[in-house]
Amino acid sequence: MMKIIGVRFKPSGKVYYFDPRDIDIEAGDYAIVETIRGLEYGLVVQGPKSVAEEELKYELKPVVRKASPDDQLTNVENKEKEKRAFEICREKIDKHGLDMRLLNVEYTFDAGKIIFYFIADSRVDFRELVKDLAAIFRTRIELRQIGVRDEAKLIGGLGSCGRELCCASWMGDFQPVSIKMAKDQELSLNPTKISGVCGRLMCCLNYEQVHYEDMRKILPRKGSKLTYQNEEARVNDVNYLTGKIQLKIHETQEDVFDLIWIDYADYLNQEARLALKEPVEKPQEKEKVQNLYPHETNDKPKDKGKDKRKRRPRRKKGRNKK
Repeated sequence: MMKIIGVRFKPSGKVYYFDPRDIDIEAGDYAIVETIRGLEYGLVVQGPKSVAEEELKYELKPVVRKASPDDQLTNVENKEKEKRAFEICREKIDKHGLDMRLLNVEYTFDAGKIIFYFIADSRVDFRELVKDLAAIFRTRIELRQIGVRDEAKLIGGLGSCGRELCCASWMGDFQPVSIKMAKDQELSLNPTKISGVCGRLMCCLNYEQVHYEDMRKILPRKGSKLTYQNEEARVNDVNYLTGKIQLKIHETQEDVFDLIWIDYADYLNQEARLALKEPVEKPQEKEKVQNLYPHETNDKPKDKGKDKRKRRPRRKKGRNKK
């Protein structure tokens, strides 16, 4: 067993795990950790917990130290540098006439690298831009092209529900979303109804998918028949969230019927109680008469003569002589 902590570098970013070693650190503290990009400043969102070493998929990087007041001041200074780098990079993009849009700039904690995030419709040759930026900042420069979903995560905004975007507020990773989820949940397939501000399928389609899959295994399908109050009924509609079904009852040949909503779980319980109240009658067995005289038998031999059918007399072969 070994202890691990979870650290987040952005407010809605992914949680990364590190080895705290012997450092006394708790959730809510800031820490300086070692990453593949160098030293980074992050917030501890998950306190120390013990896990089996077999559960770890990769070797954990160590926590260097608990963030000091000087480290916090350095982080604030880096944020100010990012604003200046953003303006300079945007001016250089306009100068070179590149078809790209700058979204964000990040400094590593030790200022060993600057990462510029941009979006573009096609591939961009930014080699001259990198040379200009490296000459100005005298450090390693990385330009990273991102997609429309990452753009929405960086910029933020409000969804069609009126709340802050999930990806920008609390989601760490993007989960795969497919049109099949909208079909399973019987939603309108109008793109404007099921697409987010990024133009892709809304991430919230994935939240209730497991519930729909489980309820589809339990609830009857539309059009199926069942017995309700000793009458045949047809399932007209199904609500997978509430577990209720709409039944079409008292249906006549003139297509006149009544519609009622019932709870399917209550219906199953009621049918089970009715089954217990009306046990299935077993066929009565004939009483066997005990034979008081074992040496005698009550079975009389059949009269073979009676069983034989009357046969016509056979004709004699040959003609009768006069």
